[in-house]
Amino acid sequence: MTIETPDGESHKGGLMDSAKNLLATLLAMGQTRLEMFSTEIEEQREWLTAMLAWTLIALFSAALAVILTTLLVIVIYWDSHRLLAIGIMIGVFVLGTAVSWRIVWNMNHKKPKIFSSSISELSKDRELLSQSDESTH
Repeated sequence: MTIETPDGESHKGGLMDSAKNLLATLLAMGQTRLEMFSTEIEEQREWLTAMLAWTLIALFSAALAVILTTLLVIVIYWDSHRLLAIGIMIGVFVLGTAVSWRIVWNMNHKKPKIFSSSISELSKDRELLSQSDESTH
């Protein structure tokens, strides 16, 4: 069956052609969503890798700094105020630990929600499909 449009062009019509077009559109939408999903997984993997690397570097550096600073202060005040020096060093390092953990906690809670772009796009798709269903009835 051939259908002529108002501008004089002719198109093949029929149920099978419509079904093929619908299937092609659905497959293209699915492919786009899978590509977005894949991109978001990659972004999350990169973020996690960077966080882990920088956390390990910070922990290693902090451990060396703690040991060397503590030894230096204790050696300097060994004869006069060694217990005070040790107590102050403990306080400094406990405070540093608390601040560091708070920063990591904040970074973890500020990261973007995983798959937020894909979820948003799928919501838009559902909305468009439900609108087209309502307009046909």
